[in-house]
Amino acid sequence: MAYLEAINDLNAKLKLISTHSGADIENNQTIKDHIFTDTLSKNIIQFAKKGIPFIEVGKKTPKVAIISGIHGNELPPQIASMKLIKKLQGKKLEGTIYIIPFAAPIATMNNSRWLNGLDLNRTSSNKDSITNQILHSVQNLEVDAVADFHSTKLRSNPGRESVFCTKNPCKESLEIGRFITKKTSSELICYDTAGKMYKGALEDEFNIKGIPAVTCEVLSENGEVNPGSIQRSLLQMESYLKYFNII
Repeated sequence: MAYLEAINDLNAKLKLISTHSGADIENNQTIKDHIFTDTLSKNIIQFAKKGIPFIEVGKKTPKVAIISGIHGNELPPQIASMKLIKKLQGKKLEGTIYIIPFAAPIATMNNSRWLNGLDLNRTSSNKDSITNQILHSVQNLEVDAVADFHSTKLRSNPGRESVFCTKNPCKESLEIGRFITKKTSSELICYDTAGKMYKGALEDEFNIKGIPAVTCEVLSENGEVNPGSIQRSLLQMESYLKYFNII
């Protein structure tokens, strides 16, 4: 995995894994209103101007990844990722956590689900897509699992707080999904085989490659932050980490 730039910041390593889709996310006022002003947060924002920021916290195994911002207008999980990074500072971790808080900063800045007319959660199998680049970058780290965090508005798909998983080919996807839903009271949505229902979805592509993955959704209007939605997304993230006894 070739990093274009890297710095050590407090107890985290901040890296840039791509120069595609970089933008000033603080031009999204809702994001700006919720982002911390500590040194690490400021550095992450600066990296997002150049491309996709990637944060590594911890040094042990297991190794897991957290991704948010695949859809730029789904704001709660992106803010929750930043809150998680701050909460992890100074904590003793029984593993390593890789976090991509803004997978497509320009989409986040524009409060848009799309990037160049594409849904990035349907293009993970396309070799020229940003999500395909994320897929291979994370895969090369030999992680034990991946969780992709989203938000969904009412009367949409799924339109309710939930955790997506699949039974095949990675049975642990279902086990992780069950654990998170038990801890959070989110609804479990499980499909038999990865890639059958949502071709090109990041979760499915990881499962197809043998890396257990889930997708977590909280309720919030597109481009907005519904009350409690950030906290619910953060709870899903922490439950995912607790499955692996990392925190």
